[in-house]
Amino acid sequence: MSKISVVYWSQTGNTQAMAEAVAEGIKAAGAEAELLEVGSASVDALKEEKAFALGCPAMGSEVLEECEMEPFVAELEAHVSGKVIGLFGSYDWGDGTWMSDWVDRMKAAGATVVGDEGVICNLEPDAEGIEKCKELGKQLAQA
Repeated sequence: MSKISVVYWSQTGNTQAMAEAVAEGIKAAGAEAELLEVGSASVDALKEEKAFALGCPAMGSEVLEECEMEPFVAELEAHVSGKVIGLFGSYDWGDGTWMSDWVDRMKAAGATVVGDEGVICNLEPDAEGIEKCKELGKQLAQA
């Protein structure tokens, strides 16, 4: 059974709830999920996985969180070619620009992004958002 990491950063708990739902979907599809806050994650470990998920809310003017998540993604970017990645996150304002920018960035680095888009939820994920996250996990498990 392959392990799929779900690495996230969350300030209010909304993106954490999404990460937990992604992990549930992975497990429901028969794979092993490892839920990790970005500060506990290792780029070296992700380099060994064929599929993983990354989650981060929109911050500031619709960018990734700049102290932990952005540096992690910047380091990881050189190693995503050929990987299948699920992206997700919550937002409070804006139109999802941070997620479309993140998707474009990972695709430009050679990754396949599940569904060609990230899963986004406005503030706390509702039942539909949780289901989308679970489905993202299932798709990662089948990659």
